[in-house]
Amino acid sequence: MSEHCLFCKIIGGQIPANKLYEDDDLIAFHDISPQAPVHFLVIPKKHIVGPAFMEAEDEQLIGKMLRTGARLAAELGLVDGFRLVFNNGAAAGQTVFHIHLHILGGRQLQWPPG
Repeated sequence: MSEHCLFCKIIGGQIPANKLYEDDDLIAFHDISPQAPVHFLVIPKKHIVGPAFMEAEDEQLIGKMLRTGARLAAELGLVDGFRLVFNNGAAAGQTVFHIHLHILGGRQLQWPPG
């Protein structure tokens, strides 16, 4: 964990979050600035800066993030569809440099997104 990382502080319990799920590898919680009626994040407890910083050993963990996000989306009633988003770098909109998966749904999402 990184002592200055917002998400590491959430993982460590130093900052509260509205949690949806937690296990030994992941935590999922509602986004504090939702961009859709349902907007939550799935993050690994391992500090990885972003998708470009993944190692081969992280592939299973990232797959688990995707699977967990899809399961939680279904549990939250997103049966008509949802969007999964990874941002990589400031130019892509990443503001917390700890890899995280956004799950958005509950309304018609437009394309292109940005």
